[in-house]
Amino acid sequence: MTQPKTLRLILGDQLNENHSWFNKVDSSVTYCLFETWSESNYTKHHVQKVVAFFLAMRHFADRLRTLGHTVVYRTLEETRELQLETITDNLAHLANVLEVDEVGYQLPDEWRLDQELISFSENFGGVTQSYKSEHFLSSRNDLEELFKGKKTYLMETFYRMMRKRHLVMMEPNGEEPETGQWNYDHDNRGSLPKDIEFPEAVSFPRDVTELVEMLNRNGVETMGRIKDNTLSYPITRVDCLKALEDFVINRLPLFGTYQDAMTVKHPLLYHANLSFAMNTKLISPKEVIDAAVQAYRDRPEEITINQVEGFVRQILGWREYMRGVYWAKMPQFSATNDLDHQRKLPGWFWTGDTKMNCLSHSINQSLDLAYAHHIQRLMVTGNFALILGVHPDEVDHWYLGVYIDAIEWVEITNTRGMSQRADGGLVATKPYCSSANYINKMSDYCKGCHYNHKLKTGEKACPFNALYWDFLDRHREKFGNNFRMAFMYKTWDRYSGEDKAAILERAAWVKEHQEKL
Repeated sequence: MTQPKTLRLILGDQLNENHSWFNKVDSSVTYCLFETWSESNYTKHHVQKVVAFFLAMRHFADRLRTLGHTVVYRTLEETRELQLETITDNLAHLANVLEVDEVGYQLPDEWRLDQELISFSENFGGVTQSYKSEHFLSSRNDLEELFKGKKTYLMETFYRMMRKRHLVMMEPNGEEPETGQWNYDHDNRGSLPKDIEFPEAVSFPRDVTELVEMLNRNGVETMGRIKDNTLSYPITRVDCLKALEDFVINRLPLFGTYQDAMTVKHPLLYHANLSFAMNTKLISPKEVIDAAVQAYRDRPEEITINQVEGFVRQILGWREYMRGVYWAKMPQFSATNDLDHQRKLPGWFWTGDTKMNCLSHSINQSLDLAYAHHIQRLMVTGNFALILGVHPDEVDHWYLGVYIDAIEWVEITNTRGMSQRADGGLVATKPYCSSANYINKMSDYCKGCHYNHKLKTGEKACPFNALYWDFLDRHREKFGNNFRMAFMYKTWDRYSGEDKAAILERAAWVKEHQEKL
């Protein structure tokens, strides 16, 4: 009797060679990966993002072949020649060509692809089977079940639940944290000393001229820059494990203390820059957490608790939490605009050509590297878009495109939820907005800037200052009774009517001339 033939789809963010699919070689199973027009163009991506995904996919296909598996890989030019624009177009076509009996796929992490594959399954006419991706430490529905009936989803509650469930840095009873304290966030807000040094991260340079030329030939419109057509990100599992080792040895010892700091001197500081590796599933969150905790165990005199706890909280807490928010609230979440912001994002977000040094540096770094760490995203670019009043759709498209690690499940929840407060306060108990004072405190961006971070009015006044007070003034009905905003509203109320009018007038000028700032 002939063995049934199976076709299994692997998406570009499912490059996990430790998945149970690959435990044994089965000659009746064919794996497939597709570079498609739809995935290249559903938003305008950074050129390094598209190249990194395609290159990682190609290396993964080669890795599976080395392990003995049968793989069909279609490049962008091949799928375009076949006039098959989407993943499921290609999947249906290949299933027909190979005359398979069953199609399998791992559950996607994006709602739109989930819907696309559900539709494929309903119309395929044969057997389809979905599988878990075997990557995350929580299920799609864990967070929704934890907060059932609640108006807000408190991340700290979810984080403690995850610590207990996975016994990460817990006492033997599994109920209490091993130090007696769950969260060391108050120790993780340090500004950088003047003489501090930054270790250079391990790099993985590859010439990707062929891929860049393929994108150009096929009319894929991208953003950002790629110097000398060289991609330096880890795009194989071996690369990613080396990058993880480099982080825990060289940067974890100061990660927590300075995780909110910013400087023009170095793009990475002490951050891990492992999000692309994890979001493509080349390495797992458990591997990353285990490596950090083990380093803390092995080198307690060098790595203090606030360094490792702050890192674990980002992976076990925040990353899993954001995925839970995504699956609890999509697709409605993508249309939220609680503050009714309607403005366009300034055009210089695509060029970095602004006289505001903090924004010029953060945006140009993003365009050059497809990378910015979380405080640059939240308190510089995101903060400015929030207090300017930009429509969250505009902000979403930019963030989803510009960063190499941006996949919708993690991008939209951070951007629309935490950064832009478009979700009505589900994710954050207060809007993440600030004047120039915060940026000056946490960075060296204000030194030598065209604008004066101390001034609120006048042509040299930093635009952040007037926009900040304008934001609070126009949204007082929403935030006036928020206990975390009370001090700032009391401060605003101490200004004279004349001073308030001058500040709001400056804000109006800034908004009218936003393209020339």
